[in-house]
Amino acid sequence: MFQVEKYKGSKKDGYGLVTKQLNALLEGERNAIANLSNASALLNQFLDRINWVGFYLFEEESNQLVLGPFQGLPACVRIPLGRGVCGTSADERRTLVVEDVHSFPGHIACDAASQSEIVIPLVKDGKLLGVLDIDSPEKARFDDEDRQYLEAFTAELLKHL
Repeated sequence: MFQVEKYKGSKKDGYGLVTKQLNALLEGERNAIANLSNASALLNQFLDRINWVGFYLFEEESNQLVLGPFQGLPACVRIPLGRGVCGTSADERRTLVVEDVHSFPGHIACDAASQSEIVIPLVKDGKLLGVLDIDSPEKARFDDEDRQYLEAFTAELLKHL
């Protein structure tokens, strides 16, 4: 059985530990859905003060993001590219850290409790695969350190997809 170790030190050390745990958890497994499922569960156990963590996967034929593995309340199923935080992050292929989602133009409110959000695009070999989306019920929950370490986490995850 896999145990998630909580960290008691710096944010850097905590993200280093969870990224190491990710690699151990996914080692040898190539199934994308299984790996994304375990990655969302791992982040859900690791991160505090969040209410949703999961993936939206890019569906080329519809040019939309489609709900993938996640932890949290039921969520929006489809998000057009360029719409909301997830769709904008995917369309621009850049991480978005939003301190107050209610001030983000076109924000899609899947969970009324969400106040802040970070979205990291998943791009492999120049191809958009989807996004990692994390919501918090607190405003300004995510900062540049979170961005940096979650981008490193997703870089490791992409090696297993």
